[in-house]
Amino acid sequence: MLATRVSQKESVFYFVAYPAAELLKSVRFTTRFDAEEGRLAATVPAAGDEIGAFIAKVEHSEKAFQRSLAKTKVAQIRNFYETCGAQPMIPGTVLLFTPERLRFTPATTDSPNGSLTAPERDYLVIDGQHRLAALHFHLRKHPEEAAAVHVPCVIFDGRNEDFAAEMFVIINSTPTRINKSHLIDLYERVAFADPDKKLAARIVDRLYRDGDSPLRYRINRLGGRSGKEKWILQAELFNEVHRWVKGEKSAAQDEVAARYEVLRDFLKACAVAWGEAWGSDAHMVTKPVTLKALIRVAADLAAANADPADGRVRRWSERLAPWADRLHDFRAEGFYERFPAKGQIERVQRIHKELDAAIGVAKRRGG
Repeated sequence: MLATRVSQKESVFYFVAYPAAELLKSVRFTTRFDAEEGRLAATVPAAGDEIGAFIAKVEHSEKAFQRSLAKTKVAQIRNFYETCGAQPMIPGTVLLFTPERLRFTPATTDSPNGSLTAPERDYLVIDGQHRLAALHFHLRKHPEEAAAVHVPCVIFDGRNEDFAAEMFVIINSTPTRINKSHLIDLYERVAFADPDKKLAARIVDRLYRDGDSPLRYRINRLGGRSGKEKWILQAELFNEVHRWVKGEKSAAQDEVAARYEVLRDFLKACAVAWGEAWGSDAHMVTKPVTLKALIRVAADLAAANADPADGRVRRWSERLAPWADRLHDFRAEGFYERFPAKGQIERVQRIHKELDAAIGVAKRRGG
């Protein structure tokens, strides 16, 4: 097929005007789409296809790609194809990916134009699944138009799975395209993520998964399967943990373990100090507004009294004991009147300050 090779620094990719019918036979959908006359089912990634499995997992757990929303979006695009008239059907490029190294033969020496081989396996669609799904249903109804429709595509080839992950994040990183919880999950996979963000993401993951974590399965994250009541959104918890570790240059496992153990021990001490109020619907102790303040107190306490690790839960349980005198203040009934504020941010700050004062710990510098 004819293609234009584009070079940008160390990156090379290809621009192709793909015949619609040929393209639709050569792509793999990782999201299921519906239309009035049928269903376009997702293709199950082949065994060993880590890239396809990864993107499929992301899209199936991201609300923006659930069937009901996907169906609506496909219907809207399809309607545009029916009524666009002189407007181009697909003016923006569709991004395709294949781990295979494609062979490019320039038309002349040093020419950017030439012939590009097609991959043996189907392309993975990094961006443009809804447009192609709508095109599938449109051409099913109007097959006579297939020969006249060419889809502008950018093809990335010969890269590893992390490249596909990074491209997915870059394309979908605006608030309306991807949930913040996904970005947190993806920090582990993308090379450009700052070390402190990776560190925070790994700590939050351990708080969700580890059997000794007081927050195990209590964090509301996309794709979670536990039936336990959720206490805080993953993104909210991540923001507080990142606030604590901001500026750290390492996300090594020993650093993750050390930080996780501090939060684990602090939360265990909190459960002792708050007693029956911990996890109680009648109290606000394990609601997001208080949990966020508690993570800030943990950072302050760790700065002053983290070592030794041995006996830390017992030592901190005794340190937090004065909070038991504040149980009435943290009852759900009348809570917002007892902690008046202009909004959630100010209320978290106020609770943080009062809890610090009650145990005689100073706010850490920069916290």
